[in-house]
Amino acid sequence: MDPSNQPASSPSVTVGAAAIGARAGTGAKPAKPLRNPCNLCQSVRAILKRPKTGQQLCKECFFHVFETEIHNTIVDNKLFKRGDRIAIGASGGKDSTVLAYVMKLLNDRYDYGLDLVLLSIDEGITGYRDDSLETVKRNRDQYQIPLLIVSYKDLYGWSMDDIVKEIGRKNNCTFCGVFRRQALDRGAIMLNVDHIVTGHNADDIAETVLMNILRGDLPRLQRCTSIITNDTSEDSSGIETSKILRSKPFKYTYEKEIVMYAYFKKLDYFSTECIYSPNAYRGHARIFLKDLEAVRRTTIVDIIHSGEALSASVQANESTKLPTMSTCTRCGYISSNELCKACLLLEGLNKGLPQLGIGHTTKIRRMHEQANLALGLSSPASLSGGSTPVGDGASDVEVKVVTHIKDLGRLKNMPTLDSVC
Repeated sequence: MDPSNQPASSPSVTVGAAAIGARAGTGAKPAKPLRNPCNLCQSVRAILKRPKTGQQLCKECFFHVFETEIHNTIVDNKLFKRGDRIAIGASGGKDSTVLAYVMKLLNDRYDYGLDLVLLSIDEGITGYRDDSLETVKRNRDQYQIPLLIVSYKDLYGWSMDDIVKEIGRKNNCTFCGVFRRQALDRGAIMLNVDHIVTGHNADDIAETVLMNILRGDLPRLQRCTSIITNDTSEDSSGIETSKILRSKPFKYTYEKEIVMYAYFKKLDYFSTECIYSPNAYRGHARIFLKDLEAVRRTTIVDIIHSGEALSASVQANESTKLPTMSTCTRCGYISSNELCKACLLLEGLNKGLPQLGIGHTTKIRRMHEQANLALGLSSPASLSGGSTPVGDGASDVEVKVVTHIKDLGRLKNMPTLDSVC
């Protein structure tokens, strides 16, 4: 059944007492009143209190409500259509593990007709990502979903460990975030998928809204609050370079409820935090959000709704719209500048100028021009790939330049779906 044909309903689920009673069994009353009965079925003792609504629920009612809310989010927003090939962004953490489990469960229960695959990105973080990928491989076997793993080392020639050695602990999340977004798209192209789903939850979206507001970056509110996005552009030959949709089925799902679902379902997930993330700016927004949530339970969803309202206002204001998107002159990836952010960051790394891609646009361009001038290069276009000797005679140096990402399909060491399934 096409999920778009399912009856629409609110993401907040109210389960009928009759349905719950039928699911609970005979409905026979206990000899004495239950202490703290489930607010829905009234026949079993509640074992948890939902952070989102304050309801006290038994385990089975919580499972039912949690899964039904996600189903309603998928249906109401028409995220998929029958026959779509869907890549699930899998990191091995609680969010992506629950997402993979629930997507398979709902696909079977409601007959969405989706072809599901797992897509993992190996950033190259020793003691973190290598361990979490083992969890992803177990999930692949447990859920019987094919898996493709794509690494930064194969795509860019740098692992995150290499990058941190070069730049230190500050700003490394900027590199990782930019590279991961592009790596997901490249992996999705290899898998020939129509759609990528990620485990971004309500807490993540609220944090991003706060970060954008605190940085004064209001134009980006539209992207971070949209449940589904689409980056589409054309290269110089008029060929569309990206038509892959991205969506967040957990947009209205609280992180605490995802943790409770994984715990009660006994799902296999990796819970260690990235060793480089304690220095991330997002951590400060997360602490602030948790403090607000302790005072007001609905803070997370309130911030999301505020971000959506601000996004609508920003869209109506011509002066604050996002820049027109075109394509990177080097790799063909979608970009608002001559070089995409990934190519700019890579160029800085390869030239020994890791701060080249960090900071305001005008500063980036100035550093970029100065770096090219120092190396005797007139423009970014002169860097076509490989190692290029530059300079004057005795002072010649060999400069490692950016891998042309359009050529990645021809890399012999790139993993394939068959080789890792």
